[in-house]
Amino acid sequence: MKDTVQNVVKPFRILVFALTLAALGCHAQTPALSQSKLGAASSGDFLSPDLARRVEVQVRSRFDVPPDYEIHIGSRTRSDLPGYDAISVTFSAGGKTSRPITFLLSTDNKTLAQFTKFDISKNPRDLVSDGGRPSRGGPASAPVIIVGFDDLECPFCARMNAQLFPSILQRYGDKVHFVYRDFPLYDKHPWAMRAAVDVNCVGDHSPEGYWNLVDYIHAHAAEMGGQSASLAQANQTLDTLTREEGKRQHIDAATLDACIAKQDTTAILAEVKEGEALGVEATPALFINGEKIEGAEPLADVYRMIDSALIAAGQTPPPPAEPAAAPAGTPPETQQTPAKTGN
Repeated sequence: MKDTVQNVVKPFRILVFALTLAALGCHAQTPALSQSKLGAASSGDFLSPDLARRVEVQVRSRFDVPPDYEIHIGSRTRSDLPGYDAISVTFSAGGKTSRPITFLLSTDNKTLAQFTKFDISKNPRDLVSDGGRPSRGGPASAPVIIVGFDDLECPFCARMNAQLFPSILQRYGDKVHFVYRDFPLYDKHPWAMRAAVDVNCVGDHSPEGYWNLVDYIHAHAAEMGGQSASLAQANQTLDTLTREEGKRQHIDAATLDACIAKQDTTAILAEVKEGEALGVEATPALFINGEKIEGAEPLADVYRMIDSALIAAGQTPPPPAEPAAAPAGTPPETQQTPAKTGN
């Protein structure tokens, strides 16, 4: 068992360094790397050659750094931790250099450590805005805010949309404030962007109409097609659905037609950018008071995260939910949890 663990960990650590160089290799290299490597004994800020080598051997051994990677040790600076100084370590190979990684070196030169600080002064709930979007459930002051990044052509989003709202709203009522923000994967889903624009044209005037359209499009997405040959038909269907919902919500037809015709994607692209800044890579992605859950996760996990957020807000969660029984005669494979990867 021990050998197996070591065989798994070692390639993983090597991969971490390889990815670091691949992702960050275009950044400027650390100045005076050769001086840092040699120790620069003439400068009190740099480590002596002997101490620099001890640090390098420890880092190379501890993280299984491949022999073709050069390790560069920067100057010694004061750290925030009493009794320790900070040193920067960079890795280079194939003409590429990583960003500096900070290590701590005790002032008596006997201990090398790593220390990472995380700012938890802000409430995670405040890090992900609801953007003033049409909502479901309770008011914006509800103890739990769920922000979902949604793609109207994504089948996993459709599955989540169908399962989540009846369950969440029945279980938590107005304790949860739920909004969708746009994250159309338009490079994969040809009509997702138009769908986002169209539902927002309605949402600007009627939250109820917005959710009616979202629910309907998710439920019938497979019928609209996604191949280039049927794209025009899908777009026409979306526009027709939007106009019909606008009529039901008594939205001025000329105003709605102008919005549909304009197809302004500015606000949607801004939401995509904000989602990317929050680490969204796939849909569906939910932020439950700032805690991210990505992909079609089991409802039990979503409940757990909501309950945790309620407790943190001083609220008492509902009693544990009873698991839904599968219909009699359902094959075992259909009772499994949906795949966790988004689309």
